Amino acid sequence: MPAFITFGRVLFAVLFLYSGATKLFGIQATADMLTAKVVIPAVIAPYMQQIETFVGMPFMQLLAITIGGFEILAGLMIAVNVLTRFFAILLIIFICVATFYAHDFWNQAAPDNGKTLIDALKNLSLIGALFVIAGYGRGPRSTEPAYGDV
Repeated sequence: MPAFITFGRVLFAVLFLYSGATKLFGIQATADMLTAKVVIPAVIAPYMQQIETFVGMPFMQLLAITIGGFEILAGLMIAVNVLTRFFAILLIIFICVATFYAHDFWNQAAPDNGKTLIDALKNLSLIGALFVIAGYGRGPRSTEPAYGDV
């Protein structure tokens, strides 16, 4: 059974590795998509200007690089079973935010929102799998109570 779990984690991580690499290989396309979907509140706009000045690139490009790098790092950590719970919880938060901004089916008309709704439901199933990974962690340990004891 542990071999199946390991193989499942590796297969699960492929999605995040591919998605992160795609974002990093298409930074401008990712930045353009973020610009179209994400509205930055006026309260933090001056801080964004400071970050842009400091790094010498538009904030959305920096955000695209950060997101791509995070997806690759989180996928690798889940695949190799290191800090699994931590990265599973971070990915849960990330996917919730990404679903809210990128798959807003509630703002689209009924026949046009089909693909976006399916993408949101896929993200919901990913969140469910991440909860399983977070609950299971690195694996059963003799010092932890059995599943039925929780």
